[in-house]
Amino acid sequence: MSNNSENLLFKSESVWKKRSREEIEKFSSEYSGFLTNSKTERLTVKNLVSVAKKLGFSDDIFSDRFYVINKDKTVAFFKITDNLEDGFNIITAHIDSPRIDLKPRFLFEDDGILLLKTHYYGGIKKYQWFNIPLCLKGVVLKTDGSLVEVSIGDAPGEPVLVISDLLPHLDKEDKKVSEKFLGEDLSPIAGTIPLENEEKEAVKLYVLKLLNEKYGVTEKDLIGADLSLVPAFETRGAGLDSSLIAGYGHDDRVCAYTAFRAIIDSKSQKRSSIVLLFDREEIGSDGNTGAKERFWIRVLKKIVEHNNPNLDVEDLIEKSAVLSGDVAAGLDPKYKTVMEPLNAPKLGYGTVLVKYTGVRGKSGTSEASAEFFGKIRNLFIENDVSWQVGELGKVDQGGGGTVAKFFAELGSWVLDVGPAVLGMHSPYELVSKADVLETYLAYKTFLENFSG
Repeated sequence: MSNNSENLLFKSESVWKKRSREEIEKFSSEYSGFLTNSKTERLTVKNLVSVAKKLGFSDDIFSDRFYVINKDKTVAFFKITDNLEDGFNIITAHIDSPRIDLKPRFLFEDDGILLLKTHYYGGIKKYQWFNIPLCLKGVVLKTDGSLVEVSIGDAPGEPVLVISDLLPHLDKEDKKVSEKFLGEDLSPIAGTIPLENEEKEAVKLYVLKLLNEKYGVTEKDLIGADLSLVPAFETRGAGLDSSLIAGYGHDDRVCAYTAFRAIIDSKSQKRSSIVLLFDREEIGSDGNTGAKERFWIRVLKKIVEHNNPNLDVEDLIEKSAVLSGDVAAGLDPKYKTVMEPLNAPKLGYGTVLVKYTGVRGKSGTSEASAEFFGKIRNLFIENDVSWQVGELGKVDQGGGGTVAKFFAELGSWVLDVGPAVLGMHSPYELVSKADVLETYLAYKTFLENFSG
């Protein structure tokens, strides 16, 4: 056995030293365009399926490459080979992000100003959502049964919505942040012009008139609609060297996009592959579009019955390997006290392998075994994919979870893999362009080469 220090030690290296700037920038530009135009789950599904269809994927589940949409907020992409008995290589990610949703009844006028009642979705720092440009996205099912897609504030020249804050001259109370910024205060201003010849709720009526002219909706139609406020920011390069990407929804659309591109671009795969993109991860994966709703298993049962009815779907899932694509908390030099540097991922040093998540003694998570972690690590080493390890802060400092545990409960081998993010859950998160490319290469390598 060699005692050469180069062989004995593990040393990580910046991806920028091994990949060309041109290669990194090309993939980052494509991802940035996707992120700007995919600010909700519905838009993400719509945009990815549109690309997949152009590249030969169909909605026929008995073809060799197809997609399945679940209630417009979840989507799965499949590439099926002849050797189903070997199980599947699966990458899963989520496409929901923290945001602010409108309440079922949301229009109210007070002192000549029309405001919108809201309820936040997912874990947010409320103060970050004040005084930034927001756009309104979603769908309305009208009383006549037709579905209307709403988008206000995202196109050039369109008005944005803003949640106003109290000016510092009057904000003299010294309170905790959690007491100063309340959920019920997340109400953007929607209008100030009164409708002519109206005395009562005149501003509300004027805005309703505008919405009726643009979308043909009334207040009755709007009740119970899926409408969300998301940042109106464009995804942009960040840093004086433009090494980063600033954008809304990196968590977790960066993993969704790189996984999608991996299955689209993968060649000569050793096993059938699946990319599963779920909704509702930020609030526990509950509901009929979250990871707990196993629509994809029903699809697998139909495929197996059609191709080889002697196979058992549960056995195939137990043989399967899953990369749970989710972002990791990156090391920020300003906040080192909450991290443990040896196990904190750095921007630009490759995709992150997270052996476990959870809180308080690894509670509420699955944990990758030494065997599976080692196989994935070795696969990346053999294929020159840059990787590092990560965890979500110091022991007892924080914690969190991903969808990995739901696949572990099915008996699959599971490991969390994804890029490091700064400002996670904020309206404008940061990732390294180099890590985005490296995560795509990691996923593609896994789909093409992992054989169990």
